[in-house]
Amino acid sequence: MTTGHSSKPKPAPGSLRELVQVALPLVISSGSVTLMYVVDRIFLTWHSPEALAAAMPASMVHWTLLSVPFGVAMYTNTFVSQYDGAQRPDRIAASLWQAIYLAVVAGFLLALLTPLSGPIFAWGKHDPEVQVQEVRYLRVLCLGSLPFLLSGALSGFFTGRGRTTVVMWVNVTASLLNIGLDYLLIFGGGPVPGWGITGAAIATVSAQFTAVGLYAIVLLRPETVKEFGLLANRRFDRELFGRFIKYGVPNGVMSLVDVAGFTVFLLLLGQIGSDELAATNLAFNINSMAFVPMLGVGTAVMTLVGRRVGEGRPRLAIRTTWTAFGLAAVYMLAFSALYLSVPEILLLPYAAMADAENFARVQNLAVVLLRYVAVYAFFDAIIIVFSSAIRGAGDTRFGLWLTLVAAWLVMVLPTWLAARNDMLTLHVGWIACTGFIVTLAIGFLLRFLHGKWQTMTVLEPDLLVSTPALQADSSPDSQSEVTQPLQP
Repeated sequence: MTTGHSSKPKPAPGSLRELVQVALPLVISSGSVTLMYVVDRIFLTWHSPEALAAAMPASMVHWTLLSVPFGVAMYTNTFVSQYDGAQRPDRIAASLWQAIYLAVVAGFLLALLTPLSGPIFAWGKHDPEVQVQEVRYLRVLCLGSLPFLLSGALSGFFTGRGRTTVVMWVNVTASLLNIGLDYLLIFGGGPVPGWGITGAAIATVSAQFTAVGLYAIVLLRPETVKEFGLLANRRFDRELFGRFIKYGVPNGVMSLVDVAGFTVFLLLLGQIGSDELAATNLAFNINSMAFVPMLGVGTAVMTLVGRRVGEGRPRLAIRTTWTAFGLAAVYMLAFSALYLSVPEILLLPYAAMADAENFARVQNLAVVLLRYVAVYAFFDAIIIVFSSAIRGAGDTRFGLWLTLVAAWLVMVLPTWLAARNDMLTLHVGWIACTGFIVTLAIGFLLRFLHGKWQTMTVLEPDLLVSTPALQADSSPDSQSEVTQPLQP
């Protein structure tokens, strides 16, 4: 497995080549994860309509519970990238260890929440058979939360340093394993019994354990241990851990608010009927084929912005961000065209082995919902790029408050009021969802343009100086980027 090192000359900071070099492995990585979830939903569609309807609400509830510690663990990326820009490998190692300690504690606590599975879905008032499937799925995911968190922390170590090929190979390997286990454990084969949706959850957790093992193999190479002093810097650092909490918790709570909002939204839509819920799951799942790879672009933007902030060159971060937005916008608009022109073709894999009569109504509804997705896909590009940019600098609190207001006032509250007054339809719910995404996009774009993020950082004040690498850069463009020390 490659560690991402290359003998080729490094691309110019802020260039398109630099962005592509960091982003492309992450796009492939995210794409493999997307494929994994798409195949998972296809298999569950073949298994039963109830399993399909249950999968996304259960996954969303799990991510709601997981989002805060996962958001903190993933924020390792920003700490590592800024310390990398400041040329402090010892602090890179220390940052990783704080994230690992948090992951272990949080993983244990989340495993204790499995008894809550039943009451959560009872409140949702879904069909009884769907509830049974939801509970089975969520229990396994809660018990297996630890590898999700460890994988997030370890991937942040590699992405923050720009070693994105490691993340690519780990996720591709884990995703392929998941797909194979998915089919075997859902349907059974040979001596292995078919466990349905429970088997799908076991496959997902097994893949995450595999990812952690692969990251550990690369991380514990002697040269890596020596370069970063991984063993020497493994102590619990109260001050650094405190900064992790200060910047990472708002990032995690933002994810919590976002995911919780969508979870409540799905639970409310499920009250309309199983077909409507299944169609919503399909529309979101199909869009994930486009959106999730864009998370790779977002991670690349976050990494490069963090590195430029650590170097004291925010203008190069601006250049990278707008380059990334151009690529993301073209990509998402292309998918919008597909949603409008050939939605039936996108649904063919789901229909392949599903009961034709049962799937027909779900398919017709999903075609309609993909038109909504086509409308907001461009705004998804705005969100992923500009929110990643400001978070890469350390601006996490704004995203938290914006997401809180948009998710709950624009999406959840109107949907709940409509349900309470017997006025909730699929169109009412999806109009609220589209409004939420548009509001987020406008908010993040305006925040980026305001520029406050350029004066932010997660580093200690004594590290906010020009680095030797920056001082050695004699190009006129790069010299113009030297700024005064940033303020935390």
